[in-house]
Amino acid sequence: MATDVVVLGAGYAGVMAANRLLAAHPEVSVTVVAPRPVFVERVRLHQLAAGSGGATHDLADVLHPAAAVHLGAAVHIGRDRVLLADGTALPFRIAVYAVGSGAAAPAIPGADRLHSTAEFERALDTAAALGELQDGADVVIVGGGLTGVETAAEIAEAHPRLTCTLVGDPVAHLPGATRRFVAARLRRLGVRIRPGRVVAVEDDAVLLADGDAIPAELTIWAGGFTVPDLARRSGLPVDDAGRLRVDATLRSADGANVVGVGDAVTVDGQDHIRMSCQAALPLGAHGADTTWALLTGTDPQPLSLGFAAQCISLGRASGVVQRTRPDDTARSFALRGTLGAFGKETVVRGTVWMLRRQARGHSYPFPKGPAPTPEPLVVRR
Repeated sequence: MATDVVVLGAGYAGVMAANRLLAAHPEVSVTVVAPRPVFVERVRLHQLAAGSGGATHDLADVLHPAAAVHLGAAVHIGRDRVLLADGTALPFRIAVYAVGSGAAAPAIPGADRLHSTAEFERALDTAAALGELQDGADVVIVGGGLTGVETAAEIAEAHPRLTCTLVGDPVAHLPGATRRFVAARLRRLGVRIRPGRVVAVEDDAVLLADGDAIPAELTIWAGGFTVPDLARRSGLPVDDAGRLRVDATLRSADGANVVGVGDAVTVDGQDHIRMSCQAALPLGAHGADTTWALLTGTDPQPLSLGFAAQCISLGRASGVVQRTRPDDTARSFALRGTLGAFGKETVVRGTVWMLRRQARGHSYPFPKGPAPTPEPLVVRR
């Protein structure tokens, strides 16, 4: 018997999609293709890298027990089956594309020397490298966005014996009061802030565009994310960054029986959606709804997704919860300091709690009434 749904990925969006679908429609068969037997809290990877906390849970703890799990990676998505790297071919009626994102590699000399906190295995490597440094060693974190700021603060607090420098303008997109608070907190932790652009990485330094060199025995790149090229290799529609292009219902823009959720998709008409856990969860939930609609021959509904806040941890004792408008632009209100840390931790813990509840059969409301009988799908490729 063909599998009804194959979910490619077991991050926030993939697990949410599988759980929501099975919680409401246990008659559907779902196979999740997962890269590892654990669920990774990506929003905690800076803690894992710094050695100040863990970032994994047993996948069975957050995934619905009715979901079959196949450990591996997809190499091609066809008309009605997914080919995996180990040679397995998984048939499907709907494939949910939830492959996530990873660290972007800059096109600069010495890029192979860079560490990262954007992926589980690389965060582990970063933790090991930090542990081998001698007292007073120079660590440079490149990137003034949320990932770079969180990484710099976490390492500085967990390793006060090291000298940390953040290259970039910390949270430049946020209001002045928040920018000043973040910069002051970083300096209080001993982080040096150096605006500039890195153009090369050497064994013991990073070189800036203005000609300056900053001592660096270990350099961590937090300059953005990239996505796997699976959609492009499979002949599916992608944008210039390689993200799967989906319509407003999250179905592949070419009409294929592929539903896209999470970091690796771009939604038609909703350019405000950024790569984040905050977007992955509702994308995964809506993707499950669209999947069920396609399975049952009904019209899927368009996505409506708005943001509420940007949360930043600044070590274990401080943080920021910056309120935003639905389009993710910042409002004036923010929780900062201890309240900010509490707010961020509450959100992070609540995310795992929600997934666990769904894994045990709880879900958001679905339309009531008898489940329609799935009809044959018409594939448009």
